[in-house]
Amino acid sequence: MNKTARRAATVRRMLRFVKPYGFSFVISLVTGAVSVAALMYIPVLVGRAVDMIAGEGNVDFSGVSGVLIRIGAVIAVSAVFQWIMTALNNRITYNVVRDMRRQAFGTIQALPVSYIDSHSHGSVVSRVISDVDVISDGLLLGFSQLFTGVLTIVATLVFMIRINPVLAAVVAVLTPLSLFVSRFVASRTFGYFREQAEICEEETALAEEIVSSQKTVKAFSMEDGVREKFRQVNGRLEKATVRAVFFSSLVNPSTRFVNGFVYAVVALIGSFIVLGDIPVWALTVGGLSSFLSYANQYTKPFNEISGVISELQNAIACAARVFELIDGERETEKVGGAGPERVRGDVEFRDLSFSYKKDKPLLTGVDLSVAAGQQIAIVGPTGCGKTTLINLLMRFYEPDGGRITLDGVDIRSISRHRLRSNYGMVLQDTWLKNASVRDNIALGKPDATDEEIVAAAEAVHAHSFIKRLPDGYNTVLGEDGGSLSAGQKQLISVARVMLCLPPMLILDEATSSIDTRTEMEIQTSFSRLMKGRTSFVVAHRLSTVRGADRIIVMREGDIVESGTHRELLEAGGFYRHLYDSQFAH
Repeated sequence: MNKTARRAATVRRMLRFVKPYGFSFVISLVTGAVSVAALMYIPVLVGRAVDMIAGEGNVDFSGVSGVLIRIGAVIAVSAVFQWIMTALNNRITYNVVRDMRRQAFGTIQALPVSYIDSHSHGSVVSRVISDVDVISDGLLLGFSQLFTGVLTIVATLVFMIRINPVLAAVVAVLTPLSLFVSRFVASRTFGYFREQAEICEEETALAEEIVSSQKTVKAFSMEDGVREKFRQVNGRLEKATVRAVFFSSLVNPSTRFVNGFVYAVVALIGSFIVLGDIPVWALTVGGLSSFLSYANQYTKPFNEISGVISELQNAIACAARVFELIDGERETEKVGGAGPERVRGDVEFRDLSFSYKKDKPLLTGVDLSVAAGQQIAIVGPTGCGKTTLINLLMRFYEPDGGRITLDGVDIRSISRHRLRSNYGMVLQDTWLKNASVRDNIALGKPDATDEEIVAAAEAVHAHSFIKRLPDGYNTVLGEDGGSLSAGQKQLISVARVMLCLPPMLILDEATSSIDTRTEMEIQTSFSRLMKGRTSFVVAHRLSTVRGADRIIVMREGDIVESGTHRELLEAGGFYRHLYDSQFAH
């Protein structure tokens, strides 16, 4: 599909977002037509007033006064209908961009984790916020000026033909030159605006990355480096923006030059007609005055439309990027809703294989059977596939081969929502939303009582520090937990799971940011929580998995050992090597 076809497809899709507001759109067109019609009547009245001034002492003052009153009334009518049209256009535009943002954000929730992992978060945010803002600006100009501009051109042409067809033909022949100029420039600005949007996305992503990791930047004294990197990206954005704005800005002065030339030619020819030097179609001074007013109104929309075209080029470029996000491949369910509401917890991995990149296999032929209620610890060096197993278990990713069953049912035939509702999950990377401590703990159970929330916090030894916060459980946390320590944020995350009491648990380095004493206390709470529940515990610190029913040892994507802590130590294999490396003096 070439550029023209892509732009046309994008415009058609934008119009589909306008379709639900068709009634308001029609009313907007009607009010716009009334406003334009009223404005078109004013030059007629002005011409009559001019003709009433026949010479010194022959002025029809009463007639002129009456005309002036009518002009004032017509202007008032035009202004009212113009206001109604603008209000309706604003409403349509902001409803459309609201719907686009809703659909884009809904798509983000439906996108597979692989998409989020492979795209810059700042890039995604830029499309939902910045690009949609640009679309809003383009739609506002398009609705408000494109229709009224075209209507004005048609109406003024009709009035000019009625006054003097010869002059009307001159205007009609010369004025379209401005359209050719604007089209020539606009056809070359689309690529510049798209480049501008892409670099703006890159800059947004970089800013988001640096701001979110500012502590690390300062800790490693990287301020000068990131400042230089931002300067480079910002410089490229400046150049792209200057190119886009410069070429789009050529449209208006070019069309104004053409329109000024047309106005001068018409005024000159019209003057000769009035004086009788060109004996074609009688024309009075008032008629010439009206005609010149119409000629000016006729050419003015060409300037406005040229500006609209530039804005629409930018809006279409941004809309194409938003639609790319909306069209992202969504997670699909083969059989929605299948599977039990609450599972027992029998899990089996059969000949499981997976790779993030097809040319670099990670898991190959993994077999593992877990009985309901077992506590399974997964250990091994970094990058061996521990977290990948959890990603597959939660259906964040789908296996390339083999299958995972839950209570004998292939998890691909269980809806993701139902599958994940049976798991409680605590990750090493905690996430707290900008809300109160109470709301953060109750994330998985919004209807929890205060007593249940406090009990969950006490069970993980978070109650004491929460009570010391300024407003206790009502303290509103800032972005990503605000000033809470990493350990405190993790305790709140653990309290969430303690509150929900799901039939199965996944703990991925759940106590990695907690001090040793608190970790020992939480392990006791975890022991109570995991009793009778199938649990998967991913850990680097082997001291936290000694009590597991079975320890799975992974290395380079394979399960190389399996057994209890004592059995693995006695075997003297890879687990013993890991253990000795942590505890050897």
